[in-house]
Amino acid sequence: MKNQKLKVVDIGHSKLNIESARSLLETTVSQTLYEGRTRAVKVITGHGSGRLRGSVREWCREQEGRFQAVIYGEDYHMFNKIAADMRADCNINHDSDFGRQNSAVTYIWLW
Repeated sequence: MKNQKLKVVDIGHSKLNIESARSLLETTVSQTLYEGRTRAVKVITGHGSGRLRGSVREWCREQEGRFQAVIYGEDYHMFNKIAADMRADCNINHDSDFGRQNSAVTYIWLW
């Protein structure tokens, strides 16, 4: 089976409440870490009110040490060394959100 380097989880358009969306995120990240084939998770929170985005980023802060890095969409550009390193590690050649300062996404770079 071919390794998938970047997994995308869209919790922003799922119509889930914040608690259920965070639970889905936790399950997805835990399963992805366990499987060990994926190097990063792109979390789409959508624009909306920003409550889900804030909740996801708070969850990421609570997980300190569990991930190699967390990169906010607005910081996902070629001048951010961590973003560039993640893209190289995951062999991401094309991502429509790269360099777009899209605050509706958050990247989790796994160990």
